[in-house]
Amino acid sequence: VTVLIIACPCALGLATPTAIMVGTGRGAERGVLVKGGAALEAAAGLDTVVLDKTGTVTAGRPEVVDVLVPRGPASTGAATEDEARQVLSAAAAVERLSEHPLGAAVAGAAATRGIEVPEASDFEAHEGRGATAMLGAHTVAVGSAAFLIELGVDIGPFTDAVDTLASRARTPVLVAVDGRPLGLLGLADPVKPTSIGAVMTLRRMGLEVILVTGDVRKVAIAVAGEVGIDHVESGMLPAGKVQVIRKLQARGRRVAMVGDGINDAPALAAADVGIAIG
Repeated sequence: VTVLIIACPCALGLATPTAIMVGTGRGAERGVLVKGGAALEAAAGLDTVVLDKTGTVTAGRPEVVDVLVPRGPASTGAATEDEARQVLSAAAAVERLSEHPLGAAVAGAAATRGIEVPEASDFEAHEGRGATAMLGAHTVAVGSAAFLIELGVDIGPFTDAVDTLASRARTPVLVAVDGRPLGLLGLADPVKPTSIGAVMTLRRMGLEVILVTGDVRKVAIAVAGEVGIDHVESGMLPAGKVQVIRKLQARGRRVAMVGDGINDAPALAAADVGIAIG
């Protein structure tokens, strides 16, 4: 082999594909699939890594841990069992038609409690914000505070509770029926055990790490603080994540996007290197 390298003018032509084959083969053994040599070469020049939150930094298996109901014009309280079943039944009727991880968590909470979930119709997903559907003659809306405000729902009773849940890294999901607030769900999605170490490794490599998420800012900051990320972009729809990447690239940054879901696909495609998890 030594003689070949010295004597052959095509040594680079042999060494490069060999290195790529070995590198991608070793990666495949560890569950890392590489599209090709161009992706590896682009990865070598990265200086910024953008991380999605749900399913990337967190486990992506959120659970309903709080169910709150209105107790007055500006306050909420923990739901009784009957109240919780009513809220979850309405929310699950909508969310079991959704493909979003939070929707699956709500539907799963209803199933775990043995709640009978009625059939909904006219389901409509509103990207990154929530969903609506008809439950008989009633309109049910499930989603973020901003989404329900946009629909004309008075979320006054939930204003303080939404902030409190978010500060505890709970994702607040509001439920309204016929324009009236019915309940507030708090969903927890624990950070992956490997995330803190992964972020530390990236930072030691000299890479800037940014958390980008559609979640509310307080939740995003709480998760970012737990794993050691300083730069947070919250409340981002899929198109917003693309804009974040474009702005970084316009500043001359070489960007990798790491995400886990279909909604991350535009950002994965826009980045210099897209890294899809799962």
